[in-house]
Amino acid sequence: MLLTVRAMSDIAKNDAEKPATPEAPRRRSWFAILPLVAFLALGALFYFRLGAGDPNQLPSALIGRPAPQTSLPPLEGLNAAGANVPGIQSSDFNGSVTLVNVFASWCIPCAEEAPLFVQLAKDKRVRVVGINYKDAPDNARRFLGRYGNPYQAVGVDASGRTAIEWGVYGVPETFIVGKDGKIAYKLVGPLTPDNIDSIMRVQIEKALKAGA
Repeated sequence: MLLTVRAMSDIAKNDAEKPATPEAPRRRSWFAILPLVAFLALGALFYFRLGAGDPNQLPSALIGRPAPQTSLPPLEGLNAAGANVPGIQSSDFNGSVTLVNVFASWCIPCAEEAPLFVQLAKDKRVRVVGINYKDAPDNARRFLGRYGNPYQAVGVDASGRTAIEWGVYGVPETFIVGKDGKIAYKLVGPLTPDNIDSIMRVQIEKALKAGA
């Protein structure tokens, strides 16, 4: 009996001293790199999905849907042609093609695109309105006084809540709202000399024809 117990003890000791098989480390190494593989796959999918189309048009669930319910107060003290510039209401989006530009005085690209919006505002077939995003009223008025005010209405989004409802990624962004009150196009980033004709004017014409 003692011999049997001792023999079993020796077998257990020998098993404990045997080196681990290479399968366990290999299995652990595969588990370690799986998250990295998944991350790279998702990154590649995201890159190619965005790269397949217009780089200024990120996916938006609002395209083709009614513009979000919007009620923004006017920018206090902002006047044009001797009258106060009104704020923005959802009813303003019905019956005309409207460009909704999200801007701020502290936004450098907004200053660069401002003269281009002054050009677009000369087209009387469209309305140009601005959502002033998280800005100081004095700074916003100085900004429009310096670069020109292309907006028929300016709504103050002091909290940024409206921008969230519109799905804004960052300032500046511009939306085209059709005569039916639905969002027809979204430009992410600034209006530039390169895209004002090749993209923005093309999309405006599409919206005008759709309304007709």
